[in-house]
Amino acid sequence: MTILGKIESILFVASKPLTIKKLAKALEVGEDKIEEALDVLKSKYNQSQSGIHLLFDGDTVQMATNPENVEAIDGFVKDEVAGELTKAQLETLTVVAYRGPVSRAEIEQIRGVNCAVILRNLMIRGLIDEQDGKLMPEYVLTVEALRHLGITSVHELPDYETLSQHEYIEQTLDQQSAEKE
Repeated sequence: MTILGKIESILFVASKPLTIKKLAKALEVGEDKIEEALDVLKSKYNQSQSGIHLLFDGDTVQMATNPENVEAIDGFVKDEVAGELTKAQLETLTVVAYRGPVSRAEIEQIRGVNCAVILRNLMIRGLIDEQDGKLMPEYVLTVEALRHLGITSVHELPDYETLSQHEYIEQTLDQQSAEKE
């Protein structure tokens, strides 16, 4: 895969701005190579017909939606966060509760589906929070989520010790690590 594809993938899964330095370190290339690749990606995405744009702030970059689509996005998000949690949201929330702090990639490996929109919805609802991880953000339950559950710590969840280290989850995550090597 080219450096362009790798940068696209990293920016897609990162839900916060990343520095050029951090991208260079992750991809083990010089910052000049990252800057060149970002210029190419900017010309690819930052067009009025594209739904995706790259946002730059100093030496940081983030993949985001086209600002012209704000009405469509607001309507979608409003529908997605209204009412009760969906089965997919509950599953994702459970993974975060029992495995947190956990990265989006790990959640997706465990669930087998893309979780970007679900994670955003859970964050909008105030049920999960994002914190800095080694390379990617990691997700944890919020105090508000714990309060809704009537507990003060995830360790009070039913069968926490058993489920947080469940054999299936460990095998799934080990398989993901092995595939990366």
